[in-house]
Formats: sequence, C-alpha cells, structure tokens
Amino acid sequence: MLAAFLTDIGKIEIKESQIPEPSNGEVIVQVKSALTCGTDLKMYLRGHPKFNFPMLFGHECSGVIYRAGSGVKNFKEGDEVMFVNSASCGQCYYCRRGDENLCVNLFDSIFLGAYSEFAKVPARIVQRNMFLKPKHLSFTQSAFLEPLSCVMNGIRNLNAKEGDNVLVIGDGPIGLMFVLAVKKFFNVNLILAGRHAQRLELGVKFGADHIINTNEVDLRVWAREITNGIGPNLVIECTGRADVWEESLEIVSKGGLVLLFGGLPAGTKVGFDATKIHYDQIVLRGVFHFTSKDVRMAYDFLSGNSERLNELISGKYELLELPRVFELLTLRQGIKYEIVP
Repeated sequence: MLAAFLTDIGKIEIKESQIPEPSNGEVIVQVKSALTCGTDLKMYLRGHPKFNFPMLFGHECSGVIYRAGSGVKNFKEGDEVMFVNSASCGQCYYCRRGDENLCVNLFDSIFLGAYSEFAKVPARIVQRNMFLKPKHLSFTQSAFLEPLSCVMNGIRNLNAKEGDNVLVIGDGPIGLMFVLAVKKFFNVNLILAGRHAQRLELGVKFGADHIINTNEVDLRVWAREITNGIGPNLVIECTGRADVWEESLEIVSKGGLVLLFGGLPAGTKVGFDATKIHYDQIVLRGVFHFTSKDVRMAYDFLSGNSERLNELISGKYELLELPRVFELLTLRQGIKYEIVP
C-alpha cells in the first residue's frame, strides 16, 4: 500500500508500506475519504510534542473494514465505518469523573494514518468510538465525525440561554462548524467574525445572523454595536492566537463566558485583565478534545446536518498530491481538503 509519513517539519513523504496486520481487537480500514485538519497543519509546520518523526499522518477519515482482528465483536470485514482518533481508558481518575477527554492514558490509544490506503485502528477506538456508517451518509460526510466531536464538547460547555448573543471568532472549518451546531441547538443571536469574505458568506448560509470582517472594521466596536452596547454573552475563540484569546475577554459582556477552543503552541503565555475577570464575573473555559458522549452527539448530529458540511470541502486530491495540499493550506488557501487514497 501507499502511506503518507510526516518525516520532518514541512516534509511529507509518500512511501510503499506493508498493509498492517490487526492485533486482538483491532481492525484494518481501507480508507475511502480523509480530510485535512488544522491540527495536521500545525504538526506539518511545527511538529507535535507527543509524537516523533517520522510518523504516520492524518487522523480524520472513514472507510471499509478490510480485516478484523480476533476479539472484534461488533464489526466484520466489509462493514462501512466511521470513527474518531482516540478513546479514553475508562479506568483512570478523570475517566471515572466523566472527564474522558482528560484521560491520563489518552495518547496510549491514538489513531494516525488517515492519509494511507489502509490504516490500523486501535482496539479501544474500535470498542468505544467506532460506528457503522449510515447508508445515507457519504464517506466524505462520515469523515467529519472527529472534528464535530470536538465541537460537541464545546457545545456541551456553552450553556447558552434563549436570546443570548454568541460571538464565534474565526471563520476556519471549526468556526464554521460551531456556527452550524450553535444554531442547531440554541435559539440565539449568532455573530461570526473572521478575515475571509467568502468564508463569512458561507457562515451566513450556515445560520450566522451577523458577520464581521475584521479586515474592514474593529471587532470590539462592532460586537458591541450589534449587541446594543452590552457585548456578546458568550465568545467562542476558534483561531488559536494568543492576541485573540486576550481580546475575547475584552469583548465579552458582564457575567459572560469565553470558550477557549483554539489551542496555542506549548509554552505560550497570555495576559488577562484580572479586574474584569473578577468584577465582571467572567468565566474562562478551556475546551480540549472530546468524550464518548461528544462522539455520540456528533454521530447523531451528522445524520441530519451532513449536507451543509460538504460546502467546507475546497477540493479533492489523490494521496500522491498530499504535499501540494499542505502547500495550499500553508498559504491559507481553502478551508478543508479531501484526500481520496
């Protein structure tokens, strides 16, 4: 088979490899659709503290079970499946508290290798976070399960009230998925802020009530203008930029919540106005990864909202074209790309 490896910062190699053999509880999936992700781009540009070069690359995909290992009970060869890239251990302190996304053993069961013709899925994922693909979903739509699971973790932590003003900062794929999900679950006034006119227009299609192009106007001024001087009750930060983390606190209303979704590079320090946090009673909440509940929410959400997600795909490429795709992403061209091995 052919498989993509990230061999160094900014270097992707497509290599011939042996189709892996499944161990107990594992399955081998023939990949039908793989999607690019902001995390993949970060790994491409700066590596990852949890993984060493060379590494299999990619983690959002769907496909058909090519081979099932011994002990696999719920799936068989030929099943069309969708899955996410991790599963918690279910036994550690955090798992027992229901905080599976903070599992101390999370990285013991991580899936990499979506950009391959065949990929091995760890046993814990097969057991806890793999699903049969509904017939009405395409493989492309099914590959959105992982990023949507992360979004659902944010949705669970939002606690929006009817009529609230919600500001999503960032018009990338995650920001746009948040727009779609927030409007699905809450009756709120939703504002999308970003720097790309075409993406902002897509945000309107996804349900945004207002858009703010931050290349043209001041975000703080317009966010207050739209909310009658109060400011948004909830701010969802989806850029992964330290200055936007800090700006989010300045924008949010009294008694508001700032959801810090976009991750920053390891070691990054940010500064917040302690007076505003204390006297305006602001909640700052980090949101990382997902739990099995979030995966189930994403699976159910996909069943009725999948067609819109196709509009996030900026192009379709073969596996050998993967280096070119990441050149495009580095240049900030496109939203998400589909790789079809």
